[in-house]
Amino acid sequence: MLERVGIDWLGRPLEIAYRMVGDASKDPTDTPVMVFLHEGLGSVATWKDFPETLCRRLGMRGLVFSRFGYGDSTPRPSAERFPVDFMQRQANEVLPPLFRALQIQRPWLFGHSDGGSIALLHAARSEADLRGIVVVAPHIFVEDLTIDSIRAVRETYLNTGLREKLGRFHADVDSAFWGWNDVWLDPQFRTFNIEAECERITCPILAIQGADDEYGTLEQIRGIARRNPGTTLSVLPACGHSPQRDAPQAVIETVARFIMQAAGSDITDAGNGKNNNRNKTSHVDKNSGDNINKNTRDNTEETP
Repeated sequence: MLERVGIDWLGRPLEIAYRMVGDASKDPTDTPVMVFLHEGLGSVATWKDFPETLCRRLGMRGLVFSRFGYGDSTPRPSAERFPVDFMQRQANEVLPPLFRALQIQRPWLFGHSDGGSIALLHAARSEADLRGIVVVAPHIFVEDLTIDSIRAVRETYLNTGLREKLGRFHADVDSAFWGWNDVWLDPQFRTFNIEAECERITCPILAIQGADDEYGTLEQIRGIARRNPGTTLSVLPACGHSPQRDAPQAVIETVARFIMQAAGSDITDAGNGKNNNRNKTSHVDKNSGDNINKNTRDNTEETP
């Protein structure tokens, strides 16, 4: 069931639409919670059943919410443009009051695309108190490939039925689309780069990307690993920008192995009906980025 919570964003009241998923019998104040951060055109609804399936696999609860301007949350006024530092502001100014309002403590973050960048930025804060983060197809700098794809989506939105399709997921579809599209195509946004922030992250990081990502090259996750060598990398073959949709089971099993390795006995392997052992060997490869293709191919072949 979709719920709403009011938060104060630096004096601006926002209503955030959210849904709790996973085992409803568990208290989110004393059970690990996974917070899902959606992509640039995402919302609660665009995740479909992936958060529920992943959280039940891990025996966790999950928080799925729509950012300001998306889904059923407060829409973006038509005259307002997202600032070029919108992801930094979400990470630093919106997530903290949201977590306080919902009594979320020491969560895991699962961020996709823009949501992955927000997860990295939030984890880089000196005040960050996270168990770990999973980022899927994150952006740590702007590539020509990304801009070309976003420019093409703009034409698709204007000239096809994409607007009607996206309207199923957003109360104000133009708020969602133009907020995202305009800021990414703003010339000032070309300087967006959060590589340095990745160095400051101290919690465990899993970075996943599809081998056929149409919005970014593998340099996005390789760059995270170069800046933060403890990062676990996974490249999934035959997947585009949304591996959790293209290969959901592979993503779930990769995340489960990573989290059980990172959390030790704190997490139950609900999918297999057993507790994780802290000494259990992970099948997910840790890379500096230099040998990612071979190692990750081996990993994905082992993934059920």
